[in-house]
Amino acid sequence: LKLQFLYFIAQDNMPNPFDEKLLTDVKVQDKTCKFYDLSKLNDERVKKLPYTIRVVLETCIRNCDGFKVTEADVNKVLDWKNQQKKAEIPFCPARVLMQDFTGVPAVVDLAAMRDSMKASGGDPLKVNPLVPVDLVIDHSVQVDYTRTADALEKNEAKEFERNHERFTFLKWGSKAFNGLTVVPPGNGIVHQVNLEYLARVVFNESSLLYSDSVVGTDSHTTMINGLGVLGWGVGGIEAEAGMLGQPSSMVLPTVVGYKLTGKLAEGMTATDLVLTIVANLRKHGVVGKFVEFYGEGLSSLSIADRATIANMAPEYGATCGFFPVDEQTLAYLEVTGRSNEHISRVREYCTAQGMMNDATKDTGIEYPADEMLELNISTIVPCVSGPKRPHDRVVCSELKEDFAKCMASPSGFKGFGVPEDKKDACGKLEFNGETFDITHGGVVIAAITSCTNTSNPNVLVAAGLVAKKANELGLTVKPYIKTSLSPGSQVVKEYLTSSGLLEELNKQGFTTAGYGCMTCIGNSGELYDGVGQAFKNSGAVMTSVLSGNRNFEARVHPDTAGNYLASPPLVVAYALAGTMNINIETDVIGIDKNGKNVYLKDVWPSHEEIEEVCKKHVTAETFKSVYSKLQEGTKRWADLAAPTDPVQYPWDPKSTYIHEPPYFKGGSEGGSGDVKKAHVLLYLGDSVTTDHISPAGNIAKTSAAAKYLAENGVPQAEYNSYGSRRGNDLVMARGTFANTRLSNKLVSKAGNTGPVTVHIPSGEQMSVFDASAKYQQDGVPLIVIAGKEYGSGSSRDWAAKGPKLLGIKAVIAETYERIHRSNLVGMGIVPLSFKAGDSAESLGIAGDETFDITLPTDLIPGMDIAVSSSAGKSFTAILRFDTPAEVVYYKNGGILQYVLKGMK
Repeated sequence: LKLQFLYFIAQDNMPNPFDEKLLTDVKVQDKTCKFYDLSKLNDERVKKLPYTIRVVLETCIRNCDGFKVTEADVNKVLDWKNQQKKAEIPFCPARVLMQDFTGVPAVVDLAAMRDSMKASGGDPLKVNPLVPVDLVIDHSVQVDYTRTADALEKNEAKEFERNHERFTFLKWGSKAFNGLTVVPPGNGIVHQVNLEYLARVVFNESSLLYSDSVVGTDSHTTMINGLGVLGWGVGGIEAEAGMLGQPSSMVLPTVVGYKLTGKLAEGMTATDLVLTIVANLRKHGVVGKFVEFYGEGLSSLSIADRATIANMAPEYGATCGFFPVDEQTLAYLEVTGRSNEHISRVREYCTAQGMMNDATKDTGIEYPADEMLELNISTIVPCVSGPKRPHDRVVCSELKEDFAKCMASPSGFKGFGVPEDKKDACGKLEFNGETFDITHGGVVIAAITSCTNTSNPNVLVAAGLVAKKANELGLTVKPYIKTSLSPGSQVVKEYLTSSGLLEELNKQGFTTAGYGCMTCIGNSGELYDGVGQAFKNSGAVMTSVLSGNRNFEARVHPDTAGNYLASPPLVVAYALAGTMNINIETDVIGIDKNGKNVYLKDVWPSHEEIEEVCKKHVTAETFKSVYSKLQEGTKRWADLAAPTDPVQYPWDPKSTYIHEPPYFKGGSEGGSGDVKKAHVLLYLGDSVTTDHISPAGNIAKTSAAAKYLAENGVPQAEYNSYGSRRGNDLVMARGTFANTRLSNKLVSKAGNTGPVTVHIPSGEQMSVFDASAKYQQDGVPLIVIAGKEYGSGSSRDWAAKGPKLLGIKAVIAETYERIHRSNLVGMGIVPLSFKAGDSAESLGIAGDETFDITLPTDLIPGMDIAVSSSAGKSFTAILRFDTPAEVVYYKNGGILQYVLKGMK
C-alpha cells in the first residue's frame, strides 16, 4: 500500500521508457499526430505476431510506467511464441462498455464506493471512471405486446413503468460521474450501437493515435472484433476495476489461426456460417484462446457478416474472434456515417503500424502449427442450433430426424424426455375463435431478435423478402405463435420502412416490439393465453425459434423445451411452417391462396434481390440521421426527474430496485485463511451456466425473491425480472441459483430440478436461499461442488456476487468458464479444480459431508490445496488463482476492495 501511495503521487511524472525510441509522427489529413511505432523496436518477431497480439503489445508499450505495466511485461508479449499460455500480463483497455443489467450494479458499486470514501475522510469525487465508459440501456424492454401497431409504444410504456427507479438512478449517474455516457432506452442493442457508432477503431487522444480496445460487462462484447477492434467480455467486477484504472490481468493467450476460403453459395446466410464455425471451434477447443480469421475468404465477408461471427465467440468458447482492419472496415465506417477525418485516421494509423490487412496476401504471421484451422465458406449449408445449446448445430435437412432422436432420448441437452405414452401426443388449441391442431415441435415463439443478426442488413432484408413473398402467396403465420421483431438499432427501422419490408413483416405478425435484446435474453414475456396450457394438456413438446445467440434451457421461456437458433429469414420460414419438427428444405411449409403446396424455395430470396434492397436503402445518411439524436432519448426519458446531488446518491431504504450494497461497509474482509467444516450447499453436474447461477428471467411467484417482494408490498404483477432488480442485493441474493432447471444432486436423485437443496444438519429440503440463511445464522461456511464447464454462458457479476452473499467460501469444479472463474476471485471466493482424472464422483463425494480446505498464508497461483472431508476422504485440488494479482485481490477481500484501498 505504501508503494501504491507513492505511485499515485508520482505517476504523472513517470516517463514512458519507450517515448524516445518509438514515438513517431503520422499525418492525418492536414494534422500531425504521433503513435508508438512497433517497427522501431527493430525486432523481427513483431511481423510474425498475430494482429491481436500486436494490439496487446502496443497497449503495454503505451501504458508502460514501470508500475502497472513494466518493460518486462512488454518483453513477455514480444516473446509471445514462447510465453503464450504461461506469462501473466496486464491489459489496459481503451474503454469500457456496459449494458444496463450489468451496468446498474456497477454504477451502484461506484456510488457505494463514494460513500465509503467520504466515510473514511477521503474525497468521494476521486471515485470516477478513468477511461471512457459507455452504458447502453437495452436489457429492460420485454415482449409484453406484439402483433399490433401499438406494440412498441405499449412495451416502452411498460418498460418505464417497471424500471422507473433504475432509469432515474442511471440518469443521475450520467450526470454524477465524469467519463460515463449513458445511452437512453429505445436506441438499440449495446453491441449494435457499439458497432455502428461508439467504436473508434483508432483513438485520437491529444494527437496520440492508438488502437481502440474494449472490455465489456456482457460476454458478446466480442462482436466488435468484426470491425477490427480487440474486445471481450469481463465480469462486472473486473470492469469496475478497469474503469478505476486497474489493468486486467490475463495470461498471454494462444491465438488460433482460422483460414477462410471461398464465398457463401446462393441462398446461404452469415448465420449458417457462424453456427458452423461455432460447432467447428467447439470441437477444436478454444477456451481461453484468441481466434484470428484470415485468408482470401475475408474479401467476400462484409463487416456485418464478420460481426455475426465475432459476436458468437462465447458460444464457440474463445475469448474473442478477431478480423483485422482492411478495406472492408473503411467501407463500413463510411456507410455508417463516420467522418472523413475518422476514416483517414484509421487508414493512416493502421497502414503505418502494419495493421492494415490484405486478405489476398500472405501476412507472415506464425500461428502455432496445432492451432490452425481452415474452412471453405462455399461448403456452408442451411442449419440451425438446438434444442438447448448454441453449439449443437443441426443441418436443416436433418432437423426432422434429429428432432425424432431428441424425442426418444432422456431429458438432457439432446433429449426431451418424452414418456412412451406421449410419443404421438397431439391435441386441439382453441384460439381467437379458431381451432388448431397441435403436435410435437409446435412453434409458440418466433422472434427476430439479438444483435448477432439484427446488425446485419442482409439477413434482415432477407427476412423481409421471405415475408413479402409469403404475403403474395397468401401464407400467414398462425395467430397463436408469439412473433416479434426487435431491431438492434433505429437504423433497422429506417431501412426496413423505406424499402417497404417492415410492412411485409408486420403482416406476418413480426411487428416491432422494442429496441433491445428482448427474446434473446429471456424477455419474451408470457405466451398467449391458453397456448401453453393446451400444449401441456396434450403432452406435446413446445418449441421456439429465434435469431439469437443463446438457447440454453429455460432461457427463452420456461415452457419451451426446444429452442432453436436460426437466421432471421429461417425464423420467418419456420414460423410459417408452425413447427420445428420438419425438413424445411423439402417439406411443405404452407398452402397458398390457390390451394397449392408452398415450399421454402418459393419464398426464399436471391442474393441479388437482397443486395439490391441494401444498396438502395442502407445509407450513410440514415446512420447519420439516427445517431445524431442518440443522446436525446424518448420523451419519457427527457421527462424523467433525477436526483440533483452530483456527489452522493440519496439511497431509499424502501426501494426494491436500488439498494446500497454491503461490500464496502465496516471495512473489507480479506482472505480469511482455512475453510473449516464447510457444508455443501449445492452438488452440481456438468455445464452449469451462469443462467443457472445468476438471477435471470422473470421472478417466479413461489420464489424466495417473490416472498421478499410481497413482504415489502410489491404486488405480483410488478415483480418484473431479476435483471431489472440487479441493483438490489436483497433481491438478487434470494434469486441466486433460482433457475427452475437447476439439477442439484442433493435433491435430484428422484428427478427433481429447481432452486432447492437439503439443509444437511436438519435433513430438511428447502430453497437454496433459506438453507443458506440457516447455515449463515449458525456460522457455517459453505462450498459448491460441480463438474465440467462451471459458469459457462454470459458474463454475469451476480453469478459471483450472489454466491458471496449466500456465504459460499469456495467452489470445487472440474473446469471453469474463464470469466466466471475471474469473477469468483473478484468477489473473494476461492475457485478450486479437481486434479486431472478426478471428479466428485470418482472421489466418492456424497455431498452430506463437511469439508476442510487448507489455504496457506503464502498462496501461489496453481498450487496444490489439501481438502479433507468428515467421511475420512482426502484429496488434492488445484488453486485456480491464475495470476499473482488474483492472490492480492483475494487477500484484500476482492478486486473492488483492493482498488478502493489504493485510492484511500
